[in-house]
Amino acid sequence: MRKIPQTLFISLLLLGNPPVFSSPTEDSLPDIGTTAGATLSINQEMAMGDLYIRSIRAQSPLIYDPLLTQYINQLGQKLVNHADSVKTPFHFYLLDNPNINAYAFFGGHVVLHSALFRYSRNESELASVMAHEISHVTQRHLARFMEEQKRNKPLTWAGTLGSLLLMVANPQAGMVALSGTLAGFQQGIISFTQSNEQEADRIGMRTLSRAGFDPHGMPNFMQALVDQSRYSSKLPEMLYTHPLPDSRMSDARNRANQYPAKTVAESQDFLFARVRILTMYSTDQRPHIEPLLKKYSQGTAKEQLAAAYGRAILLSQDKKYAEARAILSPLLDRQPDNIWFIDTMTDIDIEQKQYTNAITRLQDALKQQKNNPVLQINLANAYLMDKKYSQASQLLFRYTFNHPDDLNGWTLLRKAAGGQGKHNDELAAYAELIALKGDFDSAIEQLGKASSLAKLGSNEQERYDARIDQLRQLQQSYGQYK
Repeated sequence: MRKIPQTLFISLLLLGNPPVFSSPTEDSLPDIGTTAGATLSINQEMAMGDLYIRSIRAQSPLIYDPLLTQYINQLGQKLVNHADSVKTPFHFYLLDNPNINAYAFFGGHVVLHSALFRYSRNESELASVMAHEISHVTQRHLARFMEEQKRNKPLTWAGTLGSLLLMVANPQAGMVALSGTLAGFQQGIISFTQSNEQEADRIGMRTLSRAGFDPHGMPNFMQALVDQSRYSSKLPEMLYTHPLPDSRMSDARNRANQYPAKTVAESQDFLFARVRILTMYSTDQRPHIEPLLKKYSQGTAKEQLAAAYGRAILLSQDKKYAEARAILSPLLDRQPDNIWFIDTMTDIDIEQKQYTNAITRLQDALKQQKNNPVLQINLANAYLMDKKYSQASQLLFRYTFNHPDDLNGWTLLRKAAGGQGKHNDELAAYAELIALKGDFDSAIEQLGKASSLAKLGSNEQERYDARIDQLRQLQQSYGQYK
């Protein structure tokens, strides 16, 4: 399924000069991230995180590609499953941005720039960035930062919260506000952040190794950043915000060398995700995809498969559907359950108005991969394109119940309801869509309209009214964080 089009926060990645260490053993890695409870509870962090991600959805070009979303969340959860002190759920997001960067914030939310896939040469390197960000969350670095500020100057507390939220919606204005709020504490902030980075480095590498990835992925990725800066007149964005001194590079390599040697198999899903994101998103990256596909076409069997997949995507984007189908068909014959191939072939079917083929293929795939959200959302889209609005609605009501935070589901449900002339359901779906972007006032207004259209005393009207009450309570609760 093609994307449905739609952040900058204080990023706590890759700063400071970690101390030299002697071994990566468990005992040498003290967990000091369980403080900050006096300032922010875990529930407060989760509430703030939910509020901030709604603002990010409204302001930033997040990538809502079901396949890529599934991939980065599966990869992220694999790391989270091997992390310590996990107190919140984790959610991973992709931001369509050609500048390499990543950041984490309250409530287990981690945002990755799409450019990470250009510079991460293997899955261990990508996972190293994610493990570092996960460590910032598990160690509660933002909460500890706020606790430090509150201890130094309690009157800055409310201003800090407001400035951090502004950073999400308007990075430049937010940074100005934050600088003013924290005037006089700059040196303390720098020292505190360096301490966080030292902690996130060593804990992130431990998580990386536990999850089965190569610990050398972390220093190797750092080296890729340094190498890029040598051949460019402009530093990578990540190096502007996260300086990478030589001492940190040597310390990272020293620590990685002390882990047991590990051979990690090449990840086919990473290769597919890499060519997909570079061919379908960040259009200014297109000049870089040809050399990559050429390299992959001469590489391992897995790389050759990824190169063929990338070629099919490029041909499809150029509306050369017959040529794209000629590449994908034999691949699907050999791997009929491959979700990457199924998704792209479905897009081709829909572009050529072969809706029955798309629907049949997706229904068959769901028999083998029951409840797979990527297949479900693709099938709902295929139903819609074929004007099978009732089937789409039936599927999407279940989908949005199980995945209430997925904008794709509410977007398609709105279309399905509109196609059936169910204006009240159309308004209700739109309300959920804009509520996910933090516009509670408009969402409540839309639900009020839906309620007035529903039959008096009906289950639908009761459902709309109950949702209005929920959103009002949420809006009131979140007011303290603005």
